[in-house]
Amino acid sequence: MRTLPVLVFLFSSFVAAASAQTGAPASPASDAPVSPDAAAVNRFFAEALSHGAAYDNLRTLVSECPGRLSGSKSLERAVLWGQRTLTALGADRVYLQDVMVPHWERGARESVRLLPAQGNAVPLSAAALGGSVATPPGGLVAEVIELHSLDELAALGRDKLAGKIVFFNRPMDPALYSTGLAYGKAGDQRNRGPAAAAKYGVAAVLTRSLTLAHNDIPHTGTTVFPPDTPKIPAAALSTVAADRLSAALATDPHLRVEVKIHAQWLPDAPSHNVIGEIRGSEFPNEVILVGGHLDSWDIAPGAHDDGAGIVQSIEVLRLFRALGLEPRHTIRCVLFVNEENGSAGSAVYASSAKTSGERHIFAIESDSGGFAPVGIQFGSTQGVEAHERAARWLPLFQPWGVWRFVRGGAGADVSPLLLQGVPAAELTPDSQRYFDIHHTAADGLDQVNPRELQLGAGTLASLVWLVDTQGL
Repeated sequence: MRTLPVLVFLFSSFVAAASAQTGAPASPASDAPVSPDAAAVNRFFAEALSHGAAYDNLRTLVSECPGRLSGSKSLERAVLWGQRTLTALGADRVYLQDVMVPHWERGARESVRLLPAQGNAVPLSAAALGGSVATPPGGLVAEVIELHSLDELAALGRDKLAGKIVFFNRPMDPALYSTGLAYGKAGDQRNRGPAAAAKYGVAAVLTRSLTLAHNDIPHTGTTVFPPDTPKIPAAALSTVAADRLSAALATDPHLRVEVKIHAQWLPDAPSHNVIGEIRGSEFPNEVILVGGHLDSWDIAPGAHDDGAGIVQSIEVLRLFRALGLEPRHTIRCVLFVNEENGSAGSAVYASSAKTSGERHIFAIESDSGGFAPVGIQFGSTQGVEAHERAARWLPLFQPWGVWRFVRGGAGADVSPLLLQGVPAAELTPDSQRYFDIHHTAADGLDQVNPRELQLGAGTLASLVWLVDTQGL
C-alpha cells in the first residue's frame, strides 16, 4: 500500500508531460473555470460520448446495407434507411434529391492465376477495379511486364507492350507520416494506369493494392477510361500477391498470367441524395452543411468509408436536438450518393445550390474514416484563409484531442461548393490504420471504435455550432 502515493505521483507527472508535449490542457473535465464557448463545446462532446447514437446507427447501416455501390439495391435500401433515420431524430425537413448514377457491376468473382512453366497454377488474391470491363468468357492469358510508373509505358512503346499484361507495382511510400498523401502519390497507377496502358494495346492491367498493410486482402477502387480510350480489364492484387508475382517474374521474365473478370457497365440508374435539416431561427435561407457519402464499394461493408461520416453527420443534428439548441442558420445534413465512382450526387447538389435562392455559408465533410479526430483542414477561395479565421477556436478542441487546424482542400462532395466560394472543410482523423482496410471486404463494424467515432461527431457538431453562433 505504501507504493500508492508514488504511483499517483508518477501518473500525474505522465499526464502533465503529455499535456506539455501536445500543448493541450490536461483534462477537459478540470475544475478550473471555463469560458462560455468552452462550456458549450464540452457539452457537445459529453453528450456525444455519453449518449451518442452514431455507433448504433452505423451497425444498422452496415448490417442491412453493405456494398452500397451506385446502381445497387443495397444503396437504395440505404437511401430509405437515411430518410427514416433523419425523420426519427426530429429533423424539421427530410427529403430526397433525384440523382442519376452510373451503374457498374462486378459480376462473378474474378480470378488471377500464375501459370508457371512447371507445376500447377498459383492463385493470386485480386479484385477487379471499378470501371474494368470483362475479359473474354474463358479469360485471357499473356506474359506480364512489371512497371513502377506510367512514364515507363512510353519508354517501352507499343511494340513491347501490345498484347501483354502490365503490372504496376509501385508501393505507397511508408516514409510519409500522412497515409493520405502516400495514397495520393501512388494512386495514379490505379486511377489512370489502365487507361494509359490501353493506348499501347495492352491486354489487361494488374496493379498493387493501395495500402501499406502487407496481407492477402485486395483493395478495389475506381479506374477512369476517358471517352477516347479503349477499355480493358483491370484488377488490383493484394500486397502479398503483388510481391509473389514480382518474385516470380524475377525468376522467369516470360511468366504468363491468366485473368478472368466478369464486370459490366449497365445504363445509369436513378438514386437520391438524402437531406435532413434543422431550420435556422434567424437566417433560414443561410445554410451550414455537414455530410458524407452514402455509397461504398460493392465488396466493402463500408463502415469507415463512409458509413462513419454518414452517421457522424446525422449525429450533428441529433446533438443539436438533444441539447435543446436552436441554430440561427439552417443546419443541413446531406448524405451524398455516388462519391466512389462518379460524384454525381455532389454535382447535382452543387448545381441546385446555385439556383435555390439559398446562401451556403460553410460546408464540412467527414470522409476519412471514423478513427479518432486529430484536426480539421479548411479551404477557402475568398479572402483570408479559413484556417486562420478558425484558429481562435482551436484551444476549445485541443482538450478533446483535436490539435491542428490547417490549410487544405475539402472533401470530394463539398469541393464543388468550395469552387463556388463557400468556405469548406474536412474532418481529419488519425490516418495510420485507414488504408489497411480502405475499399476492402475488411471495412466492417469491428474495425470502428465507438468512442473514436463519437469524438468525430462531437468535433463536427462543435464546429458547426461555432460557425452558426459566431461566423467564420
